[in-house]
Amino acid sequence: MTRTVTVGLEGSPESRAAAEWAAREADLLGLPLKLLHVREPAPDPMARAPLLGAETRQDWTDRVPREAAEGIALRHPGVEVISEQPGGRPGEVLASAANDAELLVLGSRGLSGAAGFMVGSVGLWVVARAERPVVLVRAGEQAAEEHEPDPTGIPSAATPFRPVVLGLDVESPDERLIEFAFTAAARRGTTLRVVHGWNPPPYYVEGIAADLAIQASPALREDTSLTGILRPWRQKFPDVMVTEEPHIGTPGSHLVDAAREACLVVVGRRVRRSPLGPRIGPVTHAVLHHATAPVAVVPYD
Repeated sequence: MTRTVTVGLEGSPESRAAAEWAAREADLLGLPLKLLHVREPAPDPMARAPLLGAETRQDWTDRVPREAAEGIALRHPGVEVISEQPGGRPGEVLASAANDAELLVLGSRGLSGAAGFMVGSVGLWVVARAERPVVLVRAGEQAAEEHEPDPTGIPSAATPFRPVVLGLDVESPDERLIEFAFTAAARRGTTLRVVHGWNPPPYYVEGIAADLAIQASPALREDTSLTGILRPWRQKFPDVMVTEEPHIGTPGSHLVDAAREACLVVVGRRVRRSPLGPRIGPVTHAVLHHATAPVAVVPYD
């Protein structure tokens, strides 16, 4: 079965931005785009009540995916568009759909007056449970924002892509996460920035060690570890230029900073079998809520 790029669609500005991003990604991947509009059960009186004048809830439910499919077909003529309207709880339906997709794309409301996402409960629920990559796209995301500014300083879809940013933990690097980021950069013909945040030992922070060589050794070890992890991937993707960026401090904050000049941020989610249920992790959680670029969350064991 051919996998699709699947997008959750419910008529909001953020879901429309997600659908446009998903269409561009489907074109890059050469895969069909599936528009998934979940029919939520409604109380009987609400189902019969008029929504917009004479338009019923059913009419509106049918119109949203139809108009989205027609618009995407016009703007992205090379992309095959499929529409589905399953019934059920949105989180459960979307998480299940993600497992059959190449990746799932969801919208997130941009925070008014500040950089970042406002990830809803459904989005977080899906991200925590999906077995395939999930991409979160903020409302208002435009194709030109993924590209470098033109000579006049204006973003343009005709210029090269901005870098892809990968957040990597050198203590537990996962091949699926690294491959996703390298592949995304290769498809876009752009640079891959690998960001790693680390916390130095207490003596480094407190300045107890007087020997500069001793003080520098933790940073050197982090730098060397990152280089060793990436070496075989550089060989596998020789056309992808890679920059290694080990930083002292919280990884999430460095990734949020890097997102300002990125076309895509890639982070991981360790799949944990816990009695408390699935969790996202603090770094990924911070990036989802504050990054300005689309964020891809890649699950791994």
